[in-house]
Amino acid sequence: MKTLLMPDPIRYVTMTTQQLRDEFLLQDLFQPGKLDAVYLDLDRAVIGSGVPTDAPLKLRAYPELRADFFTERRELGVLNIGGKGSVQVGSETFELEKLDCLYVGRGKHEVEFLSADARQPAAFYLLSYPAHAEYPTKLSRGADLSVVSLGAQATANAREIRKHIHAEGVDSCQLVMGFTEMLLGSVWNTMPAHTHMRRSEIYLYFDLSADDRVIHLMGPATETRHLVVANRQVAISPGWSMHAGVGTSSYSFCWGMGGENKVYSDMDPIAVRDLR
Repeated sequence: MKTLLMPDPIRYVTMTTQQLRDEFLLQDLFQPGKLDAVYLDLDRAVIGSGVPTDAPLKLRAYPELRADFFTERRELGVLNIGGKGSVQVGSETFELEKLDCLYVGRGKHEVEFLSADARQPAAFYLLSYPAHAEYPTKLSRGADLSVVSLGAQATANAREIRKHIHAEGVDSCQLVMGFTEMLLGSVWNTMPAHTHMRRSEIYLYFDLSADDRVIHLMGPATETRHLVVANRQVAISPGWSMHAGVGTSSYSFCWGMGGENKVYSDMDPIAVRDLR
């Protein structure tokens, strides 16, 4: 498991494009037949992916965690963005279609990932934070979620938000997780932009074609930078950094947060006129 140390806002101002990409963008997840994980010092998050093909993939207790089981002191969110698959947690098996999400509560669980068809494998996105309380493992169906519609076609930011793990949905210790789908013809997400020092936020962009990209805006309002993000890449946003983006086509993204609270609306907006 790779360990990633987040730069502070002072060092951030001096970084080159390549340094920004190395520190704030995960580019090599979702490799067929592999389970990958990255440990962040930011809120002690673990970001990972699993794409099982011919054989199951087992979630390890990485040495960096100093635990006998991955979930011994952690909770885990699993979002499927690929073909049909399943997650085995202890003796229970959960079937996940695309956009279904499984919450795995803290406990000494063996966790294993499988695909129903190796030719169209599942693509499991993993997001984990330390947990100080135990909540039951629970499956959330993407098709059953209520839709929150935001934005408008006139401002090219019409989008639909679906919340899986949150204060009024699947309960958790500190993990909040869901996804947003941009409507056809809309390309701006989360604009006007915002920050929230109480929680870091992690974006997984997906459902982009090979030739399309998202320009992910980051940094303080007066010192903005950007990352050019491809399909199934992850942008990391510390609490001091805004997070917004514009795509060359419609796309989807998974938003995940961990930190001091689980209030989805807890954010500090930034007016467009104040961006630099």
